[in-house]
Amino acid sequence: MNTLTFKIPAALEQELLKLSEQAHVSKSELVRRALTAFIAQRKTMTPLVSALDQAGGLVGCFGGGPIDSSSNPEHLKGFGSV
Repeated sequence: MNTLTFKIPAALEQELLKLSEQAHVSKSELVRRALTAFIAQRKTMTPLVSALDQAGGLVGCFGGGPIDSSSNPEHLKGFGSV
């Protein structure tokens, strides 16, 4: 079995120690179980798809509008305090 060393906050170590005592297993075994469960859960999750990927070819397909519509106050007349 390989060894992995990492740092955790003291509060997390205290929780880990309490849980390992309650489950009657070592801290290492508890971490192995938690990591195994996390990896299994991630494998069954549906991958996230960005809005850009979902929009596909629609992004940038519309033209004809003003190029500076987001930065020119003239285009915002009548909206809010501008």
